[in-house]
Amino acid sequence: MVYRVYVDGQEGTTGLRIHEYLAQRSDVELLRIDPAQRKNADERRRLLNAADVAFLCLPDAAAREAAAMVDNPRTCLIDASTAHRTAPGWAFGLPELAPGQRDALRAGKRIANPGCHASAFILLLRPLTDAGVVPRERVVSATSLTGYSGGGKKMIEQYEAGGDPALKSPRPYALGLAHKHLPEMQRHGGLAQPPIFMPVVGDYYKGLAVSVPLALADLAPGTTAERLHEVLAARYAGERFVRVLPLRDPGTLADGFLDVQGANDTNRVDLFVFANETQAVLVARLDNLGKGASGAAVQSMNVHLGLDEGMGL
Repeated sequence: MVYRVYVDGQEGTTGLRIHEYLAQRSDVELLRIDPAQRKNADERRRLLNAADVAFLCLPDAAAREAAAMVDNPRTCLIDASTAHRTAPGWAFGLPELAPGQRDALRAGKRIANPGCHASAFILLLRPLTDAGVVPRERVVSATSLTGYSGGGKKMIEQYEAGGDPALKSPRPYALGLAHKHLPEMQRHGGLAQPPIFMPVVGDYYKGLAVSVPLALADLAPGTTAERLHEVLAARYAGERFVRVLPLRDPGTLADGFLDVQGANDTNRVDLFVFANETQAVLVARLDNLGKGASGAAVQSMNVHLGLDEGMGL
């Protein structure tokens, strides 16, 4: 069977990458809008409703507008914006989130693609809050180091133009503590309060690592580093795209540095637990344009359509 797919916002970083994934597939017919018609609401509406799957790679307001245009009950929307990640009626597009999530993605016609920072954070925290190891009421902090492609076209152009010495050093941002990923990080991470989150953009194209520090004494009584690792390994056993590295990963410790770009050009997430007797640091590494954006969207499409989950990835 050939599925008709339309990407609304195909000129952006995420949309272009989705096109790259799908253009190689014989089971997909890509519907394309005439560049002169990109702002024609009637033409967009026609293509959205003609598609079996439509990806929304748009700003939040435009994504809500596009979703309202769809009245074909057969069209599945996969929204890459922030607009619907905690909205009722929208399945969260992270198949590995929890048992039963794939069933929700197969059954639903509205899927909200996770944010890149959020995917890494949630995959670290959700198994631990579900198991009661990290109390839901605990205030968790997280730092994320990401390549500049996560900032979209404008930031990519800024970095690639060069000439600004301020861009050579890492740049913390979202200093108002109101990052747009916080609601999904809290909701889908299983937390009662939003995390204290510090994202940092670096002078490299792509690759992301979220780190979460934990004091073992603040966790469930008797929690050890071995227990943290055991919970993550059990949750993701058999998952194709989530790899739990050995406790205190010897390969990383031998070098002394974590390679933030080590999962680039894959749809994989690497999870690490580094620890001493009293403290632990959890780390999740992914390609912010792959599993952190376009790859995750295509994975959700595959799940929804009942196809091999890794097709095209």
